[in-house]
Amino acid sequence: MLLILPLALALSACADGRMGPPAMQVAPEGVWTNLATEPYRGKRDDIVFADASTGFYGTGAGELFRTQDGGASWTRIWHKPGTFVRALGFLDEKNGFLGNVGDAYPNVTDTIPLYRTRDGGVTWTPVDISGASVAGICAIDVLKTRSIHQGELLDRAIVHAAGRVGGPAKLLRSIDGGESWSAIDLSAQAGMILDVKFLDASTGFVFAGSNSDIGQSEALILKTRDGGKSWTEVYRSGRKLENSWKASFVDARTGYATIQTYDPQRAQQVMVKTVDGGETWTELALVDNAKARQFGIGFVTAQVGWVGTAAGGFETRNGGASWTPVPLAPAANKIRTRASDGTPMIYAIGTAVQRYAPPAG
Repeated sequence: MLLILPLALALSACADGRMGPPAMQVAPEGVWTNLATEPYRGKRDDIVFADASTGFYGTGAGELFRTQDGGASWTRIWHKPGTFVRALGFLDEKNGFLGNVGDAYPNVTDTIPLYRTRDGGVTWTPVDISGASVAGICAIDVLKTRSIHQGELLDRAIVHAAGRVGGPAKLLRSIDGGESWSAIDLSAQAGMILDVKFLDASTGFVFAGSNSDIGQSEALILKTRDGGKSWTEVYRSGRKLENSWKASFVDARTGYATIQTYDPQRAQQVMVKTVDGGETWTELALVDNAKARQFGIGFVTAQVGWVGTAAGGFETRNGGASWTPVPLAPAANKIRTRASDGTPMIYAIGTAVQRYAPPAG
């Protein structure tokens, strides 16, 4: 069986579009393998590759590791005790952003929510977001766009950083690659934000919980059509003890998101799917297992994708209609399907750092 990796969103000559590889990529069906990394107790939250060689992952102990050989080896290049590296986003191998969950967590004393590097992660400086009252960051989304301005073809990066688990629900937005930022307060519509995805400069989503108290929270998805000026509720689970944790879009119409439940009496796990650009979302059964609390999600086509749970990983090859257990390590919090430059690469991070690739030989 062949695994067909998706095209990026089509570019328009008159409107912004997500930039990606120029042609469809095809790869044989793969297997999940563990990469050699330093031991870490618990799950690690994010991994990102700038290109096929250069990648980064962080830990809750304030450590940042870098690879320059596609993940074969990793070196710790930065360490700040008291910081919890929750989210990462890179424009290229030199320029990136690091989100700190904030001081609501045990042993986390750092109150700076967002950092920037210009030297490949060796040094980090706080992003100036004075007056934004952002307590922490749980997700970073980097959207590379291309548009025509006064007869010139211009590339730019739109960056969003959102958080946090336990609240408050705040979103930072930069339309100039992180040089300047504006803040969007969503606390009137959500209690916490766990993920953010923008499909173009105007259309985006936050994946959230309705209340900062998980005991009162329902899983929630909000959509904007005007670059964050206004937001519409497009999904609410209707069940307490839930939030929407992570999301994955394969194109402008088709996307998936995990629904995380903390209800010990609820064995049936569900995730959600949209086929109309996020206007409506349908719940799909994942697995009947109370221990399989969901975390990360990644799809490479509308049919093929993975979900990470506390009980291990699951794969679908029919758009979420059915799921099969796979050797994805427990608590895979982030599953990425391409590098920042558009290179198709499938990686996951949680209790292990893993790569999905064709079998050796």
